[in-house]
Amino acid sequence: MKRLFFALLLLALTLSAAAAMAADDSWNRVKESGKLVIGLDDAFPPMGFRDEAGVLVGFDVDAAEEVGKRLGVAIVWQPTEWKGVINSLYAKKFDCIWNGMTITPERQQKVAFSKPYLMDGQIATVRVNETAIMSLKALGGKKIGVQAGSPALEAAKELPQKAAEIREYDTNPKAFLDLEAGRIDSVVVDNVTGRYYMASRPGKYRALPGFITKEPFGIAFRLEDAALRGMVQKAIDEMIADGAMGAISRKWFGEDVTNPAQW
Repeated sequence: MKRLFFALLLLALTLSAAAAMAADDSWNRVKESGKLVIGLDDAFPPMGFRDEAGVLVGFDVDAAEEVGKRLGVAIVWQPTEWKGVINSLYAKKFDCIWNGMTITPERQQKVAFSKPYLMDGQIATVRVNETAIMSLKALGGKKIGVQAGSPALEAAKELPQKAAEIREYDTNPKAFLDLEAGRIDSVVVDNVTGRYYMASRPGKYRALPGFITKEPFGIAFRLEDAALRGMVQKAIDEMIADGAMGAISRKWFGEDVTNPAQW
């Protein structure tokens, strides 16, 4: 009797799993429509923003377009208000959110994330020819610049050794100009923002190894859309393996920041 019970239980679980897989037609829906609709805030450089001609560009834009080519579907971008982006996802205004979205425990209760494809967070930068500061610990007793009101301010307070001074600036570019002029020793800044700025001024600055804080970026899908998430993840894994993701990263950041081994 007990053996029959377990056999029936196993059959029920198998049928339940099969039914769940059959109900998940998320990838088939996208494939049949021929398009993957992606929600984003189109004013978030360098992930997704409008250039001077009004064309949507950015790291996420290039990466998603490459995924679309590999999956054989067109990418359709749907700008949306970031405040309600998850609600819009479940209202089926788009198929996923791909716009430098930080993976957090709270969001993981609401959406299914891809694996992290880029590590954001706070980093410390110095002049490219600086030889006395080679690590985060070496910033002890130094003058640090941060953008006022940004997470960099709290990150600068979390350095391994206390800074002599934390100087606040209206904008990151002003802080970087003071760094270049030697008025401060380092700028603590958001990883993607800082590397994007440094890439626009090659040969001026470099990032110290490591992160002060870490904020992984992921692509968000509806919890039930496992099939679609799996297909997109497969394409991204291939792009990381064959160097395509690294090439896109070098275009926007001047180096490959998509290698998990460096996080």
